[in-house]
Amino acid sequence: MSGPRHADRPSHTEQAPLNPDALEVAPGTLHEAVQGWVPELANEDELRIALEKAFDYRGDITVTLRDGSKIEGHIFDRVTGTTLRSSFIRIIPSDASQRRKVAYADIVALAFSGRDTAAGKSWEAWVKKYWEKKAAGEQNLGIEPEALE
Repeated sequence: MSGPRHADRPSHTEQAPLNPDALEVAPGTLHEAVQGWVPELANEDELRIALEKAFDYRGDITVTLRDGSKIEGHIFDRVTGTTLRSSFIRIIPSDASQRRKVAYADIVALAFSGRDTAAGKSWEAWVKKYWEKKAAGEQNLGIEPEALE
């Protein structure tokens, strides 16, 4: 015995056919220009908001801990709990491959210290560079990625 098929759902019947164009539309992510930003973390809400932006940031973040130590690296995961002690980030430090887990309660400061590696890398920017090179008469056109620092 098997359960109902996906195609047999009421929204997939002849009376209500699927509209593939409507399914393909999804809201994009708005990336704020936060490179160089050092948020003021006066309360729990400001810390949580700053850490969400840090998670979405495509560059390195410098995290200052209660003991005065600093970790610079990429935040690749976070878990938001009901308290700052039960919430944490996971970060890959720039100077090591060992991942670290840091509780929100241990964070006293953040700095968006690294270059946003994807800034200006839109499709429109790529096409503009392509046409500039083509107009200049270059052959074998291709846009190579920037070298990592």
